[in-house]
Amino acid sequence: MEKNGSIFIKLGQHLSSLNYLLPNEWCDTFVPLQDKCPVSSYESIEEMVKHDTGQDLQEHFEEFEEKPIGAASLAQVHIAKIKGTGEKVAVKVQHPRLDEWAPLDLALTRFTFATLKRIFPEYDLTWLAEEMEVSLPQELDFRREAQNSIRARNYFAELHNPTLPIVIPRVIWARRRILVMEYITGHRPDDLEYLDSHGVNRDEVSAALARIFNQMIFGANAPLHCDPHGGNIAIRYRPNRGLRKNNFDVILYDHGLYRDIPMDLRRGYAKMWLSVLDFDEAGMRKYANEVAGITDDSFPLFASAITGRDYSVLKSEQGVAMPRNQAEKRAISDAMGDGLLQQLVQLLGRVPRALLLILKTNDLTRSLDEGLQTRQGTVRTYLILARYASRTVYEEALESIGGSILWPPNLGKFLVTWLQYKKREIKLTVYETYLDVRRLLGFGPLSV
Repeated sequence: MEKNGSIFIKLGQHLSSLNYLLPNEWCDTFVPLQDKCPVSSYESIEEMVKHDTGQDLQEHFEEFEEKPIGAASLAQVHIAKIKGTGEKVAVKVQHPRLDEWAPLDLALTRFTFATLKRIFPEYDLTWLAEEMEVSLPQELDFRREAQNSIRARNYFAELHNPTLPIVIPRVIWARRRILVMEYITGHRPDDLEYLDSHGVNRDEVSAALARIFNQMIFGANAPLHCDPHGGNIAIRYRPNRGLRKNNFDVILYDHGLYRDIPMDLRRGYAKMWLSVLDFDEAGMRKYANEVAGITDDSFPLFASAITGRDYSVLKSEQGVAMPRNQAEKRAISDAMGDGLLQQLVQLLGRVPRALLLILKTNDLTRSLDEGLQTRQGTVRTYLILARYASRTVYEEALESIGGSILWPPNLGKFLVTWLQYKKREIKLTVYETYLDVRRLLGFGPLSV
């Protein structure tokens, strides 16, 4: 890592986040970039700490493991003990040469994509370079990451929701290139041997992940973590919880890339997803146009991009609830080779940047869910999504009523709105209960 290249590794990570649409061979190549990147030398870390804090590494820590426990494109993490207290901590340190090479890498990225656009106008990736120029400076300032982490930690603490077993390590102190956090560890979500050997229910892990990230997408004033890949999430066994289905924590790391989603986008996105789940193509097209300016000719591709599914599946009777099979994966991969990739690149360049990051987050969480190989398949995660989307639409409807609910005309509007909301909630509860019964009886995922 004593050379440039981190920005190009970061681009590879962005590509790996599109694994539901890109060919498997591409994305499998990029997966190791999540937490197995080249390592910066211990000596360079010592020098950087001295430069940034004015003190030697040994003045901050009584112990500091030279070998990092993980290395990503921008930073690596070491285990240490704070001098004086002996508290065990995780120390995230930026690769020292990034200050020197990041501006050059960004310039090369910008030049490469601009040149590619001139030679192949149909492959315009300049939007990706523009997004990198906005997001990278934020990710390179660990003081900002510390603020994001504290905000997210406080947000979930205030919810007091036991169905969201999220743990965010406490920030101890931060500098621009150094972040010291409490040491909390677990295993990757795709470590199925660990989950099974500790009696952690994969279906419940899947449900918890769905609730956490749907809360971030649809919750009012919620911060959205935009990089939830397998290297940034860990599962920790918690036997003292008592109930089997609640015997784990979801640990969330790396809070460098966050976005605040505008309320109108949250609400439009919720309506669009309810249309998807209701097989309402007219509604899907309407709200796709509202949230992203998608026209009818681009709609099939957009629908595939937001769901990670072939458009023919979305038009079927079971829709996104049916599991992805190998035939569907091959169909998408073949379509990419037949020109769909060019259309996808052009489409992603037109959608709002906030929506682009929502799509990235959704795709990464779908990948996590597929890696868990749950008994209920993807159906339950879509039921959870429907609950959050339905609540978002309900809250907007209540807001539109305005005034006092006790005023007779408002009372009637409130009752109609409430009954519509409860009708959907009851349907979702009944169906989720049905899935639980199937699971308890040993049946596999629903199939076509």
